[in-house]
Amino acid sequence: MSTPLNDSATAPANEPEAPQAANEYTIDELARAGNSTVRNVRAYQDRGLLAPPQRRGRVGIYTSEHLRRLQLINQLLSRGYTLANIQELVEGLEKGRQLQDILGLERAISSPWSAEQPRQYSLPELLSLFGISAFDPAVLGKVLSLGLLVPEGLGFRAPNPKILQAGAELARAGMPLNDMLTIVESLRANVERVADEMVQLIARILDRYNGGLPPPEDVPRLAELIWRLRPLANMAVDAEVSRALENSANKFLGERVAQLLEHMLPAAPRPPSEPL
Repeated sequence: MSTPLNDSATAPANEPEAPQAANEYTIDELARAGNSTVRNVRAYQDRGLLAPPQRRGRVGIYTSEHLRRLQLINQLLSRGYTLANIQELVEGLEKGRQLQDILGLERAISSPWSAEQPRQYSLPELLSLFGISAFDPAVLGKVLSLGLLVPEGLGFRAPNPKILQAGAELARAGMPLNDMLTIVESLRANVERVADEMVQLIARILDRYNGGLPPPEDVPRLAELIWRLRPLANMAVDAEVSRALENSANKFLGERVAQLLEHMLPAAPRPPSEPL
């Protein structure tokens, strides 16, 4: 039997606006971002599983809504559903409001958790950004393996340009790029572990239904609850990272600053010797 949400998890009457994702894709970019193929995208469109793109001249432009639907199709396929099953499910649900509610829940879960937008860089732009004349092949290989840059055409795409720009600032300040990449690698492993644990807290909300499906009336409230928890999770992570950085700065840098000040200050006069 399904267990309804308690009052503390009930959403307010006005559902919040979902973050507006500005990402736009050509059909090739959509297929790549959705871990699919152009042929599959066109097939899903023909079946009505994907809405047609917006037309800009002769180019079809897809949005994050298309990407989310493509990812949902992939998830259902990985669970053993056929395209015919998925089409039947979509067509059946579209007769009522349930599909909108279910897709709203899926969107709350799978939408980007950051408003940061990818950025394209040419190789000369990257070299200028890092203040170097050439990348060490081993270092560039590590950057690519970490996904900080993705080869695209004659240049590169940075999925999260903020971390790239931060690394460039540190590199120009004299910090070895390879050492920073090692730190990013370690940081990612730890952050992913913490992220798994935090998202599992959200997953436990769905466990209230004892392995069953939530009743239709609970689905919009579940989506609302997840939208509420997402920024709180980000705030908690930011606060803990700031606390840890403050502690580490005091631990490793405070003593060095004190020694530096001691060295710079004139030596204090010694007290006169006591008479024998």
